[in-house]
Amino acid sequence: MSVEISRGSRRFTDRVPGRLTRHAFSFGPHYDPDRVAFGPLVCHDDHLLGSGQGFEEHPHAALEIVTWVVSGRLLHRDSLGNEATLGAGECGVLRAGAGVRHSETASADGPVRFVQTWLAADPDAEPAYARTAVGDAAAHGDAAGTLRLVGDGGPLEVGVAGAAYDLVRLGAGGSATLPTAPRVHAFVVSGALLRSSLAEPLQAGDAFLIADEPAHVVSAGVPTELLVWSFA
Repeated sequence: MSVEISRGSRRFTDRVPGRLTRHAFSFGPHYDPDRVAFGPLVCHDDHLLGSGQGFEEHPHAALEIVTWVVSGRLLHRDSLGNEATLGAGECGVLRAGAGVRHSETASADGPVRFVQTWLAADPDAEPAYARTAVGDAAAHGDAAGTLRLVGDGGPLEVGVAGAAYDLVRLGAGGSATLPTAPRVHAFVVSGALLRSSLAEPLQAGDAFLIADEPAHVVSAGVPTELLVWSFA
């Protein structure tokens, strides 16, 4: 049983013209043996792209790539023939499986911020792409302001048994109960959580990594958005 606090200030940072990326786990030239993965979660990146900037076409395999757009518009193209523009409050899942190529760029009319996670998955799966908007997922929410985006009860699926991805939106003073699961990763996209039995206050960019704990309640000091992975 454990609760680890991953501070945004400790993320590995890549800066190039037109792009800022903050990596939660070891990536490329950044390596920390204590930060390689969390269960099937092998990448958790917070990206900011300038207008028209981004990642040119490149390959992936054996991954489920889940993208949540925080602000702006992200243009997705892949070798399966999919072309999509994801706006704020939209989620896309690219199943890389046996191999796929894709590109991701900000629209020409402004910057985009998106949170992208990679899950280690079946290397033989047939590649596929799907997307949803919060409006489409609203029927899956509950009174606590939680929307299931991916997994059981949600509009999107990933090829990782027992994986679920929730969006939690809280007003100032609002509270929510994090999922009970062997592993829970709760990322503060915006806003701030109040001090609790778990930790000092968390701010945007911070995350909880919870293993084999009972359910925990978190409370927001200001309007706050969380993205929460749980792994059964």
